Amino acid sequence: MQKKSDQYFVLFLVLYVMLFIINCSDAQKIKVREAVASRMGWYPSDPKELTIKVDQMLKNAPNIEINGTIMALISPHAGYKYSGNVAASSFSLLKGKDIKRVIVMAPSHIRSFQGVSIYDGDAYKTPLGTIAVDHEFADQLAKKNVLFKRSSVGHTDTYEGRGEHALEAELPFLQRVLGEFTLIPIIMGDQEYETCRALGIALAELIQNSETIIVASSDLSHFHPYDEAVKLDHSVIRSVEEWDYFNLSRNLRGRIWEACGGAPIVTTMIAVESMGATEAKLIKYANSGDIEGMDRSSVVGYAAIAFIKGKNLAQNKIFQISKAEQKHLLEIARKSVESIVRDRKRIECSAGNFTSLLLDRGAFVTLKKNDHLRGCIGYTAPIMPLYQTVQEMAMSAAIKDRRFSPVTEDELDDLSYEISVLSPFTRVLDIKQIEIGIHGLLIKKGMREGLLLPQVATENGWDVQAFLQSTCLKAGLPYNSWKDKDADIFKFSAFVFGEN
Repeated sequence: MQKKSDQYFVLFLVLYVMLFIINCSDAQKIKVREAVASRMGWYPSDPKELTIKVDQMLKNAPNIEINGTIMALISPHAGYKYSGNVAASSFSLLKGKDIKRVIVMAPSHIRSFQGVSIYDGDAYKTPLGTIAVDHEFADQLAKKNVLFKRSSVGHTDTYEGRGEHALEAELPFLQRVLGEFTLIPIIMGDQEYETCRALGIALAELIQNSETIIVASSDLSHFHPYDEAVKLDHSVIRSVEEWDYFNLSRNLRGRIWEACGGAPIVTTMIAVESMGATEAKLIKYANSGDIEGMDRSSVVGYAAIAFIKGKNLAQNKIFQISKAEQKHLLEIARKSVESIVRDRKRIECSAGNFTSLLLDRGAFVTLKKNDHLRGCIGYTAPIMPLYQTVQEMAMSAAIKDRRFSPVTEDELDDLSYEISVLSPFTRVLDIKQIEIGIHGLLIKKGMREGLLLPQVATENGWDVQAFLQSTCLKAGLPYNSWKDKDADIFKFSAFVFGEN
């Protein structure tokens, strides 16, 4: 009888140990985001084939000299057949760099949601292996704002058999260039400026050294004819080079410009600006129509851009318009007003031989009669080519300014014209950067915005503080709102010229 009980005890003990081992094994299982882009044909699923392909593209990337420290990259995320060479141009810049952590931000193609999803698993997987998630950094980031969540939303969602590719597409390049590194995988569910701002500021606060780099995953325009796509894409690229992420965000939201990763781009610019970046450098641009044999009637655009901390302060480039360009714009303004008032017709106009007038710019047109204001209307955002903006605003100032009756034909000979062309907007990090008579101001806090042109401060004899307070009041905010942490102040210059 004793032997029987001993046998039961041993059996019980064995079963207990087996259950313990099984439970421990389950507890130790790691949560891995499996590769999906390779199954969808975005890049080869065979590790050897993928290694050869990525290495060849990296080898063929242009040798670009970078003067300074690379803080972030913009890289496309389409199939490697289409955008791989452009992506390689970004990542080749990281060869030999001592980078231990990579923050990859991508848009959500599968599911729309508010805020930011920071992957809550342990690793991302590609055919080249797994990349560990830096849980400590990810947890710290998630605590920064209610918009940020540790979640699988956006990372593992599928639709009709497709999974999210935009973040994953960047990883094989990083694996081949960097080898071992930890990952912060972020999917952005919306493109709201407030989301971008919150994430950009949080990242800047957490990144302590150059061993961490940011990658913004983004393609540009989608499915336009070749020439139209090039124009649209270079509007986005120029706004990045000019550091005008505020107007970039506005125009993407208004669908005037296109970038499917616009939120990661804006977020990246806000982050690296606070970290001391001084230049956004275009490394390579192309679109799918540049591939031999591809249809040029409907293309997708791609850009590789590096954000650099160095000596070239791109935000401080002087904004000017030549005398010849001024004369041409004033002629457009006068002829457009005369035609709309006399004949109720819009004249045909062009940029002439001035390619700079083809660039999207904001502008105001002011009409005066015997030195008294007769009308003034403008666009603060660069939503159309400058020569067209001047035409539209001149006609609107003449017949649509609600403060005045429409201009009559009898008044035309008494009118004088003044044009204010707005420079790109750059965020004020220190109010000592504001120069009275040089800079106009825009304040944004939540959904409220207010803008005053540079000449307003001069005409009223304001100092910097009075100018800031008046801009707040223009936005419908308390006069000292410019001091609030959630308020952004942007400065711009207005190149003002008129008829002598």
